Amino acid sequence: TLLKESDFVSLHVPLLQTTRHLISEAELRQMKPRAFLINTARGPIIDEKALLRALENKQIAGAALDVFECEPAIDCDIRDNLELKKYNNVILTPHTASGTIEARQAMSRVAAKNIIAALEGKTPPNLAK
Repeated sequence: TLLKESDFVSLHVPLLQTTRHLISEAELRQMKPRAFLINTARGPIIDEKALLRALENKQIAGAALDVFECEPAIDCDIRDNLELKKYNNVILTPHTASGTIEARQAMSRVAAKNIIAALEGKTPPNLAK
C-alpha cells in the first residue's frame, strides 16, 4: 500500500466525518520506520494520541504539523499539544503554512476577484456552498 512504501506522507484533505482520524494507530503501524508524516490540512485528521505512541515507539521517523487535533476553536485540552514538543524529530508550526508573501498576494487577488464579481451581480468564483 501507499503507506507501506512512502518515505513521506503528506495530508491534504478536508476535515469531514470520514476523514477524522484518517491516520490512526492502524495506519501509523503500516508506515516505514524511516517515514515522516506531514499534516498541513486539518488537525483532527491525525489521531494525535496514536501519533505520540508511534513517535515514542519509533514506529515512524518523525512528523511535521502545521495544524493540531486540539486548536483554540476546538473544545479540547490545549496541553495535549505540548507532548509533541518533546520530540526533536517533530516540527510544529502555528497554522502558518500560508504565511508567505506569495500566498498572501494570491489570497488578496482571489478576494478582489470575488468582490468584483459580487459588485457586478455575478456569482463569485470562489463561493463557498
